[in-house]
Amino acid sequence: MTSLLSREPVTVERRHDLRLAPSAVTVWSAALFGLLWGWWACLVIGALGALIAAAVAWRDARAGPEAARRLPAAGALLVCGLLAAGPVAVRLAGAEQDPLREPARNGSEVTLRATVAERPKPVRSAGYAGRQGGARSVVVPVDVLGASVRDRPVASTGRVVLIAPFAEWSRLLPGQQVTASGSLAPARTGELTVAAAYVRGPPEAVGPAPWWQRSAESIRAALRVVCSVLSEEPAGLLPGLVVGDTSALPARVEQEFLDAGMSHLTAVSGANVAIVCGAVLLLARALRLGPRLSAVAAGVVLIGFVVLVGYEPSVLRAGVMGAVGLLALVLGRQGSAMPALAAAVCALVLYDPAMAASMGFALSVVATAGLVLLAPRWAEALTRRRVPSGLAEGLAVPVAAFLVTAPIIAGMAGEVSLVSVAANLLAAPVVAPVTVLGVLAAVLAGPWPAGAEVLVHVAGPGVSWLVLVGREAAGVPGAVVGWPSGWWGGLLAAGIAGLVVLALRHRPARIALALALASLLVVLVPVQVVAPGWPPRDWAMVACDVGQGDGLVLATGEPGRAVVVDAGPEPGPLDRCLDRLDVDRVPLVVLSHLHADHVGGLAAVLDGRSVGAVAVGPGRTPGWAWREVAAETSARGVPLLELSVGDRLEWPALRLDVVGPRYVPRDQGEEDDGTGINNSSVVLRANTAAGRALLTGDVELAAQGDLLSAGADLRAEILKVPHHGSRFTLPQFMGAVAPRVALVSVGADNTYGHPNRTTLSVLTRGGALVARTDTGGDTAVVPGDDGPAVVRRGASR
Repeated sequence: MTSLLSREPVTVERRHDLRLAPSAVTVWSAALFGLLWGWWACLVIGALGALIAAAVAWRDARAGPEAARRLPAAGALLVCGLLAAGPVAVRLAGAEQDPLREPARNGSEVTLRATVAERPKPVRSAGYAGRQGGARSVVVPVDVLGASVRDRPVASTGRVVLIAPFAEWSRLLPGQQVTASGSLAPARTGELTVAAAYVRGPPEAVGPAPWWQRSAESIRAALRVVCSVLSEEPAGLLPGLVVGDTSALPARVEQEFLDAGMSHLTAVSGANVAIVCGAVLLLARALRLGPRLSAVAAGVVLIGFVVLVGYEPSVLRAGVMGAVGLLALVLGRQGSAMPALAAAVCALVLYDPAMAASMGFALSVVATAGLVLLAPRWAEALTRRRVPSGLAEGLAVPVAAFLVTAPIIAGMAGEVSLVSVAANLLAAPVVAPVTVLGVLAAVLAGPWPAGAEVLVHVAGPGVSWLVLVGREAAGVPGAVVGWPSGWWGGLLAAGIAGLVVLALRHRPARIALALALASLLVVLVPVQVVAPGWPPRDWAMVACDVGQGDGLVLATGEPGRAVVVDAGPEPGPLDRCLDRLDVDRVPLVVLSHLHADHVGGLAAVLDGRSVGAVAVGPGRTPGWAWREVAAETSARGVPLLELSVGDRLEWPALRLDVVGPRYVPRDQGEEDDGTGINNSSVVLRANTAAGRALLTGDVELAAQGDLLSAGADLRAEILKVPHHGSRFTLPQFMGAVAPRVALVSVGADNTYGHPNRTTLSVLTRGGALVARTDTGGDTAVVPGDDGPAVVRRGASR
């Protein structure tokens, strides 16, 4: 191995300096348990650490010069213990007794004058009915300067989390002072936050942001502009990779990165700091600068990078650790990663005890410790077994990171990604080049946009590769498995990870583990990948599991060609369903009506597939959805058609007849409950290879009554139950259809009460087999000996 600042070979330090580790553990555990149990726990743990340090120091001072070398570590533990038992405990006690906590329990109205502490974080959600998907609100942590409850002043200086409208609050910057009015709510346990406040209006009396924050925001904005030369997904991902700006990141990519175990790439942390500072040090070496000047240059870049990215817990941890490491370099003490990490933990938790309970901070610290303590040893062990050094390091790093972070993720998120290691192995080669190119593009985006765009184009293939890796990894069957959440789930995962690490140290255990994994693969791969039994042969119709929405696929009798009716609330689920069905040509997409849970995934159908046309009914509300559909189809050159009652469309094994809507008011309005829009749903009678199907969109009582009174032929063997099985379904309507199979497209654990028990009981009493996507996943209807039969793929996570 060669030093970055000299051409002389250096040996890897195998023994790590862990003398500061007890100090970091004491400070972190004191703050963490103080947040979870109360300030007294912080006092007790801090005092206990200080007493242990004093006892060790007294013993070592009497033991002689050799033992006296441990005195600095004991001194550090003594100081940290006293700080935890003193200032930190006092701060936690002040937060627990903050005068805003009582009004928050009563839901009182409040007016706050506060300073924005962090950049607003968007809260994204899938669309439903007339509500557009995406970010509608933001979370804004603020430090209270003054407060009044019911026009009475309250002497609070705690931290409050504002949940505020996205449009008015998303542009605020840290350091700005604002006035906000809203209703209080209790804060979550285990946090330093004293209350939450739901804000309905815009910020008032907004003060100026510090000049460095304005400069950082202008750089981020310029980077977003130059990234727009790429397609939508890479353009949204690159700012996230470089500066953690995910404001333009599509929700689909964000979810896929989460499922693939790659979400850390968009949360700037130690890896980004190492890449940026490493690039500066390499440049300094090329310019033959000395170690101290090189470290100073890297330090200046580090400060600018932290300001540019924002004050996230993992970023601050990485920044402080980087600063300590650069200081060690200036002083000539290399190989001090663990002392730097411990010092960073102590400094940051003492500065902001809330970091002790931050998932991002915990993941960052634990991952860094795993990479320092485990990865080099495992890479060296692989090298001794004749694995090439580059491949050995590439294998050791993601495996170590996965094993040490999996318990935290499992306990907090209740899930574990089984494809994380493989996905990160495939992603690793392009992360550093893309990051460096992105940072250079950010620097040039303001003064020289044309040059920045060239760098963005160069980085584009690497960013597209990361999107592809995340998508394919997330689409692997069983990519994410559920896990018990909470402390017990985390401890269980930690125990399994520890057993795996111990097993890898002994040859017989390694052989047994390899045999167990091979046996598991022999069983699971043929079942889930090679011959998954999906899609079933001769499927005629599939209700895709798209969550709380509709997404139907009808076979046309031609391989790879199918008609799609409705597109679900978001792109990912329907796209993966079509991929599983091997559908790459869609002669027609029918949008029954323009509610978000039926049109949100349209882009996924249009991307990468040959689409003949998109058809809609007579409705044009909500307006935002109509404009979005028109823009999507226009951008891709896909014709946009309107269906009317009596229209007929035919393919070799499919015929569609439009039987509704029978009546559409001229002015549907944008009413809150969406009843008028639901009743304007296109109703289709489909003749399929499995029998006749009635596709009803979200028609409710009035539209169902119109169809009955018009004498329409509603008889069908298969019914797509209206409006996710809601209670607004006439028994006479279901009786007129008399289905043998009833498909309910509905999302698991939805808050709308779908499907309704009465609706289901009417169907079952009528002799219908009810198949639900929330419990059965993708559901196919196939021809049977005595009528249509149902094949379920299985419920997704």
